[in-house]
Amino acid sequence: MRGALALLLGMEADIEVVAQVGRGDAIVDAALTSRPDVALLDIELPGLSGLDAAAELRDEVPDCRVLILTTFGRPGYLRRAMEAGAAGFLVKDGPVEELAAAIRRVLTGETVIDPALAAAALSAGPSPLTARERDVLNAAVDGATVADIADRLRLSESTVRNYLSSAIGKTGTRNRMEAVRTARGQGWL
Repeated sequence: MRGALALLLGMEADIEVVAQVGRGDAIVDAALTSRPDVALLDIELPGLSGLDAAAELRDEVPDCRVLILTTFGRPGYLRRAMEAGAAGFLVKDGPVEELAAAIRRVLTGETVIDPALAAAALSAGPSPLTARERDVLNAAVDGATVADIADRLRLSESTVRNYLSSAIGKTGTRNRMEAVRTARGQGWL
C-alpha cells in the first residue's frame, strides 16, 4: 500500500515523495535525513506506532507536519494523534486526489480531520483511562500474568491488580482481556 500511495502521490505535479519507511522506529531518522515538509503516517507500524512516531517528529523535526492516514478511524486514536502534534487525521477510504488536497492544506498550516471521525470523537469524549492504566493494559495485551506485568513495568503485583481493576471498571468489562479489547476498539491504547 505504501508503494502504491507513493507512486500515486508522486504523480502530482507539486508533491515529491522524498522517503518511504516500513517501520515506525525508522521514521525520525528518515525525516532527519530527507527533511520532508509533511510526513504521512499510519497508526499500526512495526517497531513504533505512528502515534508515537508523530510525537517524536514533533520534538525532533518540528518543521515537519504530520498527517495520519489509517484504516483505524477511532475517536481515541484521533485524540491521541492531535495530542502527539498531528496536523491531520484521515481514514484510508478516500480517493488519492483528496489525500493530495489534504497534504496541501496541512502544508499551508491547516488542520485536516475526517469530518465523520471528528463528530464521533466529540460525542465519544476523552479516554477514561489514566496513562498508567493504559500502560498496564498494554502490558496485558499478550495475556501476561500479573507477575509478568509487574516485572515488566517495575510495579508491585498489588499495584498492577489495582490498575487492572480500575481499567476494567472504567471500560465496563468483566476481565482484563475484555478491557484490552474495549480500550483498543475505542482507540485508547
